[in-house]
Amino acid sequence: MVVTASNRAAAGVYEDRGGPLLVEGLAGMGFAVDGPRVVPDGEPVAAALRAGVAAGYDVILTTGGTGISPTDATPEVTRPLLEREIPGIPEAIRAHGRTKVPTAALSRGLAGVAGGTLIVNLPGSTGGVRDGLAVLDALLVHAVDQIRGGDHPGPGPGHAS
Repeated sequence: MVVTASNRAAAGVYEDRGGPLLVEGLAGMGFAVDGPRVVPDGEPVAAALRAGVAAGYDVILTTGGTGISPTDATPEVTRPLLEREIPGIPEAIRAHGRTKVPTAALSRGLAGVAGGTLIVNLPGSTGGVRDGLAVLDALLVHAVDQIRGGDHPGPGPGHAS
């Protein structure tokens, strides 16, 4: 599921561009995707996240609301839902983005598990979404498998044990 947190896009002031990129990226990784659901930042994001967790989605990606402006509240409404945080995911996304845009360090996005659902907050910019997808492409399928209780793959040929 994809959730876009944007007061202006939810009000029709401008078109959501990050959400469709996330839908395309998740579909390219083999996920069936619901969304994007465009909602104002804050409690509407929390409601969408709760609904997605209750529906049993494997992954919920949010875009928007992770910055430092007064209306950015996505991390604050995400954190109470998480049973286990996974700090390495947003750290990797920020590090990847920082190589191109120094302000990527200002993103406060979180990642973690709620029920059996992996939730990842991504920035609202299309560049931030692309950076997030670049990082997630290498780990999302494995993370979902692990959340479901999958075993770690053993060493393959040519690997020392």
